[in-house]
Amino acid sequence: MKQLDTELSKQFTLSDYVEQRPELAFVTVEKQQLVPLLTYLRDTKKYTHLVTLTAVDWLEVNQFQLTYLLHNYETHTDIGIRVKLDRDNPVMETIHHLWEQARVYQRELHEMFGIDFPGSPGVEEPMILEGWQGPPVMRRDFDTAKYSLETYDHRKRDTREPEIYMKEKLYPED
Repeated sequence: MKQLDTELSKQFTLSDYVEQRPELAFVTVEKQQLVPLLTYLRDTKKYTHLVTLTAVDWLEVNQFQLTYLLHNYETHTDIGIRVKLDRDNPVMETIHHLWEQARVYQRELHEMFGIDFPGSPGVEEPMILEGWQGPPVMRRDFDTAKYSLETYDHRKRDTREPEIYMKEKLYPED
C-alpha cells in the first residue's frame, strides 16, 4: 500500500498516510483534488467498488472529515480517502457520477450532518427524518436531551411504582 501512496503522491497532494493493515491504508487529500483522485483510483488503479462514505464531526477544530472507502477486487486491498470540510460551510462535490450508490450516502450525510453535495439527485429529500424541522441530529453540538425536554416535556406521565400499582389494581383488599 505504501507503494500506491508513493505513486499517488506524484500526482496528488496527499497527507496523513496510515497503513492499518497490509491491505488497508488511509490518506488525506485536499478538497479540490478529491474527485480527480477517486476517478484515477477507479479508472486506473481498479478500485471499482465504493464500500462506504462516512463522516466524522470534529467539533473542536470546526471540521467534518469525509472518508471514502474503496475496494480493489483484483488486489483485495482497500484504500480510504479522507477529506476535510469547513464545518461552517460543509459543501463537497458529488461523486454520484462515479458510483451510483454514492447518492444514498450523500443523502444520508446531508440529512444527518447538514453536508451539502450540490447536484446529487434527491440529496435534499428526507431519508429517515421525514418532516424533521430541527438541526442535523448527528452534529456533535446537537443537544439531544435539551431537544427532548423542549419538544416532549409537555407529555409528562404519572410514574408509578409497579409493585404498589399492581397491589392497588389487582389486590385492592389486601
